[in-house]
Amino acid sequence: MGLTKTKEFTKEENQLAVYAKALAHPARIAILNHLVQTRQCICGDLVDVLPLSQSTVSQHLKELKDAGLIKGNINGTRVCYCIDEKNWNKAKAFLSRFLESYTGQDCC
Repeated sequence: MGLTKTKEFTKEENQLAVYAKALAHPARIAILNHLVQTRQCICGDLVDVLPLSQSTVSQHLKELKDAGLIKGNINGTRVCYCIDEKNWNKAKAFLSRFLESYTGQDCC
């Protein structure tokens, strides 16, 4: 596999790409929506509300956690997940700046 040359891009461009990749699956959007509404939940709760197996939900949670959008606290044998507010606000700012940078133009 070839090099991605991520060092050729700004820190913000790389971080925005990490957030965008984490948001690029409808299951992850559903997980985030659930966490926003419930404030926190256990992985098993997500399995009950999503049409996915426990292992698939766990993989999506891992992707979201790796991107920094959620965090998890171990509670006995369970992990309780919630939105990571600091990174959520950072992602919100990056995405807003990026999407609002387009001012419209007459082309094509």
